[in-house]
Amino acid sequence: MASSSGNVRILIKGGKVVNDDCTQEADVYIENGIIQQVGKELMIPGGAKVIDATGKLVLPGGIDTSVHLEESFMNAVTADDFYSGTKAALAGGTTMVICHVLPEKNESLLEAYENCRSLADPQTCCDYSLHVGVTWWGPKVRAEMESLVREKGVNSFQMFMAYKDMFMLRDSELFQALQHCKDIGAIARVHAENGELVAEFSAKLKIEALELGISGPEGIEISRPEELEAEATHRAITIANRARCPIYLVNVSSMSAGDVVATAKMQGRVVQGETTTAHAVLNGMQYYHQDWCHAAAHVTVPPLRLDPSTPNILMSLLGNDTLNVVSSDHRPFTIKQKAMGKDDFTKIPHGLPGVQDRMSIIWQKGVIGGKMDENRFVAVTSSNAAKIYNMYPSKGRIIPGADADVVVWDPEGSKTISVDNQFQGGDVNLYEGLRCYGVPLVTISRGRVVCENGMFTCAQGSGKFYPLRTFPDYLYKKMVQREKSQAVKPVEREPYTGEVVPVANSGKRDTGSSDLDTPTRPSTRHGGVRDLQGSSFSLSGAQIDDKIPKRSSARILAPPGGRSSGIW
Repeated sequence: MASSSGNVRILIKGGKVVNDDCTQEADVYIENGIIQQVGKELMIPGGAKVIDATGKLVLPGGIDTSVHLEESFMNAVTADDFYSGTKAALAGGTTMVICHVLPEKNESLLEAYENCRSLADPQTCCDYSLHVGVTWWGPKVRAEMESLVREKGVNSFQMFMAYKDMFMLRDSELFQALQHCKDIGAIARVHAENGELVAEFSAKLKIEALELGISGPEGIEISRPEELEAEATHRAITIANRARCPIYLVNVSSMSAGDVVATAKMQGRVVQGETTTAHAVLNGMQYYHQDWCHAAAHVTVPPLRLDPSTPNILMSLLGNDTLNVVSSDHRPFTIKQKAMGKDDFTKIPHGLPGVQDRMSIIWQKGVIGGKMDENRFVAVTSSNAAKIYNMYPSKGRIIPGADADVVVWDPEGSKTISVDNQFQGGDVNLYEGLRCYGVPLVTISRGRVVCENGMFTCAQGSGKFYPLRTFPDYLYKKMVQREKSQAVKPVEREPYTGEVVPVANSGKRDTGSSDLDTPTRPSTRHGGVRDLQGSSFSLSGAQIDDKIPKRSSARILAPPGGRSSGIW
């Protein structure tokens, strides 16, 4: 649709408006790309396009917080560019994506950002923003982070504790990066895995591959056990707490890491957690499939977990607010690209498709599965992301004055997911054959109908870059209050006015033995009895010192330590 959103008037009539905190029967009137009125019996001007939503739900458009488009990664370029990727998002009910910029080591963050914008601006079909990866650390990175925040509309940075020698920051560097994020009011996203041990396990498996025969996709699960994620998650939260910085943990994939997040929240830490559609639905048995192509198609990091109960637990954590956001982490590769690692699992590009199916799958597994209600569904797919990334209530809520990003949702409608009818790139769909109840009928982006009953009506390049503001209240209000309440203060007391013992041997080391020079323990052997520690005891009854004459017992009147009436 080439017409400007200012020329379009839309009335959505007869539906139930669902926000993250309430559901109400109301009509929605849209004009100039903005929601103008929400209520019953609205007075509207003529000429509006009327959409009958009787028996349907009217939801805020989805916000996908982790999407990789036209990205070069592990010697492969993703199978979606900014046009096909955002088109697939709109077809699935997502009206905004936040994409990644991942600079190479020592590459300028600003240059990487500008290169990404030059690719995205002419192609996107919906609003988009950008995360920038902090893949190395130094004064230049610090300065460019501040420039991106103040001048370029970026408010989030992603740090990696994994990908050793590629993206990984050391703990001291992560601490400094988190401190800087706090100072400039940015959201600190952290991928938490123990990169050192992952590298060790991967190298060990490669050495043992000939003996054990482990070179296939199962190696990704073996080399990255969930305890390495849980340890790194705890370490990341600890470092962030010392840096006084809110932390946003991405790709939470295991029960162990979920427990760490839950514990931190109970302790009052400012922690947000994001899982992915795949981790909340699929399990790691996929890596042991007899078909190599099927197994390789599921390779991502952190890997899908072997315990079949993990997806059920993660979905429950989304339902009870331990985890706050579900993203697709859309990074599609073809089977031919995955085949670069046909003989070495460490060379299989990490990434899964899913931007188009995220909303329907979470409705099917979460709402119909009884893990969340319709309001919580809106929270984890849209509203929470809008709050965390500081665009709420312009996005993530249906109220007058908000951007007209709206989805008419049919909770009774259904579709069968298949690679044959998808808009997203790649030659495989992880949910092939899954029948989902709950589908988008009409998607409206910035007041324009862009997808209706499966028909796409939006021009390439009609989307806009959406600059994001820093210091989101959802994260920083609580952190500011915590800093005030936990500030270190001196104890007010009267100064000591008594005598002070003069320091002897000033400037010289104490004559007492140090911890490093512990004297050897003196021998405590007694001449009259067998030394049980030094003797050679035999179960046969014969002892090495049986032929040595025994000394007779003697009464000790004044032994060391005081008198005794016993016999030694």
